[in-house]
Amino acid sequence: MSATVVPLPPNSSSATIDFLRRMASMVSGRNGEMLLRAARLIESLAQRAMSAERLYHEQQDENTRSTELRKAAELASDAMVGQIEALRAQLAEVTSAAAAERAAFDAERGKLLMIMQDAESHIGKLTNELDTLRTSVDGFNETVVSVPIEVLRLARTQFDYLSSGFARRGDVISQAMSEIGGFAIDQALAPKKTADKA
Repeated sequence: MSATVVPLPPNSSSATIDFLRRMASMVSGRNGEMLLRAARLIESLAQRAMSAERLYHEQQDENTRSTELRKAAELASDAMVGQIEALRAQLAEVTSAAAAERAAFDAERGKLLMIMQDAESHIGKLTNELDTLRTSVDGFNETVVSVPIEVLRLARTQFDYLSSGFARRGDVISQAMSEIGGFAIDQALAPKKTADKA
């Protein structure tokens, strides 16, 4: 409960003190001393009252300043709490987005690793097949001679000519051998004729 301070009327104590001092000078003995003591006591109490009133006003001003500062600090604190919450929300969003990007990156990386492993496996298979084909082609090249088609057609014509010549002479064996040679050339030219028709 706060005390109510009532300011003293100006010069009321000084007039009373002056009156008591004048009365003390007129009265002698114990009564005079009592009047002087009362004047000193009133003077002391008036000074203490003025000091208390001044202190009260100073404390009231300080309290007002403290209240204003407290309100300003509360507003600043509320603003900072709001900013901290906003920053926390932003941080949570950034963290969530970073986690999603990391998960997407990891998933894409996993897919790429699987594709790369499949490609390496496929390349290995193709390399093995290529080596097998090279070996096969090398073996085939050792048993086959490459001849132009025109040369084969010319040879086929010669076999026909020889066969008819052997037939006129009656050499059946040489005629059969010439016809077999012509048939072998026909077999070699057959895939070329099929390809030309297609």
